[in-house]
Amino acid sequence: MSLLPLDGPAAPHAHADDRHPGTSPAAPERRPLAAPVRRALSLCPLLLLGIWAAIDWHAVRDGTARLATADPWWLLAGLVFTGLGWVAAACVRQGAIPDRLPKGLLLASQVAAGAANHLLPASIGAHAVTVRFLQRQGVPLPRATASIALYSLVRALAKTPLLLVFVLATPAAMPPADILPEGRTLLLAVAGLLLVPAVAALLPTLIRPLRRPALNFVRTALTDARHLHTRPSRFLPLWCGAAAAPLLQACVVASVGTALGVPLSWPQLVFAFLAASTAAGAVPAPGGMGPIDAALILTLAGYGAPLSLATATVIGYRVLTVWLPLLPGMLVLSALVQRKVL
Repeated sequence: MSLLPLDGPAAPHAHADDRHPGTSPAAPERRPLAAPVRRALSLCPLLLLGIWAAIDWHAVRDGTARLATADPWWLLAGLVFTGLGWVAAACVRQGAIPDRLPKGLLLASQVAAGAANHLLPASIGAHAVTVRFLQRQGVPLPRATASIALYSLVRALAKTPLLLVFVLATPAAMPPADILPEGRTLLLAVAGLLLVPAVAALLPTLIRPLRRPALNFVRTALTDARHLHTRPSRFLPLWCGAAAAPLLQACVVASVGTALGVPLSWPQLVFAFLAASTAAGAVPAPGGMGPIDAALILTLAGYGAPLSLATATVIGYRVLTVWLPLLPGMLVLSALVQRKVL
C-alpha cells in the first residue's frame, strides 16, 4: 500500500519528461540572447570603419582637398565606374557557381564584400562574406569554397590576355622608349607576374592531393568548372566579368586623372593602372592599398606626369573606390547581417 502513493506522484513527472524530451529550462533563454548578439555583430563593421577612418584621416583630408579643384563631371564618371565594378564582381560570382542566385541579394553581397575587402588583406574579407552568403542561399560549403577558388583563378588568368590585347590594340599607351628603354622586357615580366596568382591558387591542390578533404575539394572544383563551361549563362559572365573588373578600375583612375588635368591620354592612364596593379598585386594588403598606390604613382611619374598630380590621382582614386563606397558598403553589410542573409 505504501508503494502506491510513491508511484502515483512520480508517474506524471516521468511521462511529462518522455513526452517532451527536447525541452529544457535553458531552451527558452536562447532566443532572447540571439537578437542582441546579432545586433552587436551588425554594428561591428561600423566600429571598424570608425577606427580605420581615425587612423587614416590625413589621407581622406588631403584627397578631399585636392578633389575639390577637380572637374566634378569626370569624378561622377569615376563613381559610375566604381558602381559598375560591383556589377562585374557579381557577374563573376554568379558565373563561378552552378546554383542560381537572387540577383538583388547577390549584388548587395558584393557591395558588402567590397567594404569587407578593405579591412582584411588578400581579399579574405570579400571571400568570407561571399562564402557566408552562398551558405545562407543553401549552397554546400565545398561548392562555395570551390567557387571562390575558381573566382580567384579566373580573375588572375583573365588579366593576362587583357593586358596583352590592350598593348597590341593601343601601342601609344606604352611608355616612351627614353623612359623605359626595355619596355618589351618589362611587358614580358608583367605578363609573367600575372601568372603568379594563378599558380598560387593551384599550389594547394598540387601539394596536398593525398588528403581526403583536399581531394574532395579538387573533385568538386573540377566537376563544377567543367559543368559551368558547358553553360553559356555561366561562363560568359564568368570570363567577361573577370576581364571587365580591372578595366573598370582603370577607368576610375583615368577619370580622376582627367578631372585633375594629368597630361596623359586615356589609354596611358588605363595601362598605367593595369601594369601597376599587376606588379603590386602579389603583395597581400587590404584592398591592395599601399603597394598598388606606390606602384601607380611611380608608373604615372615614369610617363612624365608631375609627381604632385600623380599623387593626387592616386588619392582621388582611393577616395572614389574606398572611402566614398565604404560607408554605404558597411551599412549594407550590417543590414544583411541583421536580415540573416549573412
